[in-house]
Amino acid sequence: MSTTLKKYDLDKLTVATVASHTALQILRGAKKYGFRTIAIAGRADVAEFYQQFNFIDEVWTVDFRNFVKAAEKLVETNAVFIPHGSYVEYVGWRQALEAPVPTLGCRELIKWEADQYKKMELLQRGGIPTPRVYKSLEEVDRPVIVKLFGAKGGRGYFLARDREELRRRLAGLSDYIIQEYVFGVPAYYHYFSSPVYGRVEVFGADIRYESNVDGRTFGWVEPTFVVVGNLPLVLRESLLPTIWKYGVQFAKAVEEVVGCRLAGPYCLESIIRDDMSISVFEFSGRIVAGTNIYMGYGSPYSVLYFDRPMDMGERIAHEIREAARRGRLEDLFT
Repeated sequence: MSTTLKKYDLDKLTVATVASHTALQILRGAKKYGFRTIAIAGRADVAEFYQQFNFIDEVWTVDFRNFVKAAEKLVETNAVFIPHGSYVEYVGWRQALEAPVPTLGCRELIKWEADQYKKMELLQRGGIPTPRVYKSLEEVDRPVIVKLFGAKGGRGYFLARDREELRRRLAGLSDYIIQEYVFGVPAYYHYFSSPVYGRVEVFGADIRYESNVDGRTFGWVEPTFVVVGNLPLVLRESLLPTIWKYGVQFAKAVEEVVGCRLAGPYCLESIIRDDMSISVFEFSGRIVAGTNIYMGYGSPYSVLYFDRPMDMGERIAHEIREAARRGRLEDLFT
């Protein structure tokens, strides 16, 4: 993408993303830093919602099945693209890799994120503690969670208490992973990898609010893990050095194994046990929806780096602005 970026008029740089997930904070932050903004919707009713916000300059309605065509048009507007979970799910990793628009972060990581086994491999290569992964039914000797491939917000995940229940529920399924179910509390860590400042920042944390796990179901329905929202979490300070270390180790593993440098937001998703040990069961190699919890007023950890509150949308825009000033946009986009 270096050739494309060299042709851009940096005084007219545009920030674009898919109209969903974290688009509001991404585009609000970009406009606050003086960039033009584009939201890309897949339906007319979605586009209508995003058109009401004055920090969004243009709203496009496109067919996500032919996203590459929209990406070609984005290049004509001097656009850089910010990927998120809905983009990965709606557009798919194949088109995401082919789209000609400069994309924030390690684009190849989108392919790894689509495969649950490759996800776990990358975490383990980073020396990060993970739950046990079972390759066959015969190995299962304790409660497990089954996860489907792709960015589905927890949809389709289920628990099995033993091998027989697992055998029954796996019938007809494909593209899944079986993980040990770790007992503890969930915690999702937000990071920012900054080529401009040469560091990994711990930027926040959240808890997912999941429909039939956290809802008022009183044991009447089977637990499911469909995410409907996020809750803010401030971590024990004694946990922060370990959490930061895992973030650094993950960034190093991406560079060594995937072959490209992390730039921008990412997330490690974990369970914290009662002995304060951490088991990381998944990652997101781009911005996560949990960062929406501090949109507009800033992450409690951002003040540690910038002495002022900043949300993740603003943090992305800040990095883009500084990289453009220093002639380093190629360090951010692939």
